[in-house]
Amino acid sequence: MIPMHPRNVWQAMSRPHYLLSAWPWRSAGYLLSGAVFGAVVLVAIVASAAASGVLALALVGLPLLLGTALAGIPVAAVERLRLRLVDAERASDPHEPPGEPGLRPWLAARLRERATWREFGHALLFAGLLWPVDALAFAVFLLGPLSVVATPVLLAVFGEAKVLKVWLVSTWPAAAGWAVLGLVLLALGAYLLGVAAGARAGLARLLVAPREADLGARVVELSRSRVRLVDAFEAERRRIERDLHDGAQQRLVALTMTLGLARLDAPPGPLADQLAKAHQEAGAALAELRELIQGIHPKVLADYGLEAAVADAADRSAVPVDVDLELPGRLPQAVEAAAYFVVCEALANVGRHSGARRAEVSGGHRDGRLVLRIRDDGCGGARAGEGSGLTGLADRVSVLDGRLSLSSPPGGPTLLRVEIPCEPAS
Repeated sequence: MIPMHPRNVWQAMSRPHYLLSAWPWRSAGYLLSGAVFGAVVLVAIVASAAASGVLALALVGLPLLLGTALAGIPVAAVERLRLRLVDAERASDPHEPPGEPGLRPWLAARLRERATWREFGHALLFAGLLWPVDALAFAVFLLGPLSVVATPVLLAVFGEAKVLKVWLVSTWPAAAGWAVLGLVLLALGAYLLGVAAGARAGLARLLVAPREADLGARVVELSRSRVRLVDAFEAERRRIERDLHDGAQQRLVALTMTLGLARLDAPPGPLADQLAKAHQEAGAALAELRELIQGIHPKVLADYGLEAAVADAADRSAVPVDVDLELPGRLPQAVEAAAYFVVCEALANVGRHSGARRAEVSGGHRDGRLVLRIRDDGCGGARAGEGSGLTGLADRVSVLDGRLSLSSPPGGPTLLRVEIPCEPAS
């Protein structure tokens, strides 16, 4: 489907009103500006290279030589601006900002980038070959047809006209015929201008603003945004846990103590029975709230880290669990939370489905990765996607560029392995 508002010359050429639009003139302007700018670039590069060669013995030419090598950067910047004439899609700058301010970090960053040398190659190609092609296309597809259309004007001014410096015209009927032919050639030349400008712009975009760079930048930003969302999610979980622990839980504790004291003071009878029942309900509500807080974000994880939280989860497991986990210290909060909930879900599955007599949690931090292994001696046959709850955890681990794998042949044993790249938190 043809867009309502074409964003480049290729789309515009597919529309029926291309000849009446501004796109042929934009194409002509792109080629003409390329011819003029290319000639300027050629003179500048030749002059800079010659001056640096002459002055190299006095060491004055070295900065000029460096400037010649970096000449592709401003040339590419102008080329990205010129692309807007025939392509409305923004041509992004492929250069990464230097890590520190100052000229030396900027030069170091630019000289290490592939984009700098690709743009230098584009500048050499532009100065040596492309601008003459732009000038030739502009002359053949626009100036030539216009000169044919102007045959009657030349005949009226000079008494005779020489079409394209070849055919002599001295009569009005012949001049009119050449003018009609010139209009046909001008219409054809408008499309050829669009083809030349579109091809030229495609080559320029490939060299100075490759779409792969845009895609790579978008992928990096998407990955960063996913990590930011995980961090924000963990911060919200910690806030909810803190509010419940310091607010609702403390009130329930106070209520349970008050009901207990009232129960002790009440004489035997229906009132004492009701107080006893209320005391039991308050205790059950407090236990459920503590379980809820533990599931949202356990305080032991926030205060003491992953090792202590895994040991606490092992103590609460329905199946005896051996823990062999060695870590160099605290890890990033998102990594600790993801690893902890994987361990909890795995131990819950062991208690519910495996029939295992014993389980083991082992691992550590090696080569920039957190590695966890949860193993049991149960009946096996576990599947990650069959209500085990591990699918969501696998997605959560993948957000951190980690991997979760499950091996559970029939008859056992079952082994769940988690790897998350991370460095110890400062």
